[in-house]
Amino acid sequence: MSAAKKTKHSTIDAHEISHFSKDSARWWDEDGPFKPLHRLNPLRMAYIKEQICTHFDLDDITLKPLNGLKALDIGCGGGLVCEPLARLGADVSGIDADTNGIEAARAHAEQSGLDITYIHGEAADLDQKYDVITALEVAEHVRDPAEFVSLCAELLKPEGLLIMSTLNRTPKSYALGIVAAEYVLRWVPRGTHDWKKFIKPSELTHYARHAGLHAHDVRGLVFNPLKNGFELSKRDLDVNYLISFSKNT
Repeated sequence: MSAAKKTKHSTIDAHEISHFSKDSARWWDEDGPFKPLHRLNPLRMAYIKEQICTHFDLDDITLKPLNGLKALDIGCGGGLVCEPLARLGADVSGIDADTNGIEAARAHAEQSGLDITYIHGEAADLDQKYDVITALEVAEHVRDPAEFVSLCAELLKPEGLLIMSTLNRTPKSYALGIVAAEYVLRWVPRGTHDWKKFIKPSELTHYARHAGLHAHDVRGLVFNPLKNGFELSKRDLDVNYLISFSKNT
């Protein structure tokens, strides 16, 4: 487990943690409150694997292409990203401020026979550096997104890779991410998101540049009603998007 150091200024929004904590025991219920993340996860992991293998020039055909890489998932919840990263061979740590989520993650990893280091706490307290950091659906829930991106950059090794996903602040994201997802389709509990905290790709890229990061790739996560599923788009970033950054040296 990573040793702790003196706590920096926290980026955690306690209200947000409290909101998610009440459902944390159901992280691995594919029909529960985290159902949208389960549906998104195969696509997210395909993007993450592609970006890591491309960045580090790895053979993505092998069973464990991420062998030798040290990965951290910030805001790991129940471990939906940590577990597939571990299966791909990475040395994985997950950190979350939600005690219930970490307990659910540890229990599921044990049941699955996976060796993953789960940490209850804040990323600001970590004293290790990582080759890969993922922070998915996290930035729109933190207190200060610019400071959060800066923290991620500090935790990256030179030439490391940061992969984030979040929600764009557009009229379309309000209609689909708030009204449709929370009130009409009820994909997520009401109050899960605050549209004012959504982050435009230009804003996230600005924060990253000031933290010494360089943007590599950005793709939209788009729901296709005809296929009743999600797909990646290089043009439609209006609602959800994934973005990767490398650390400048």
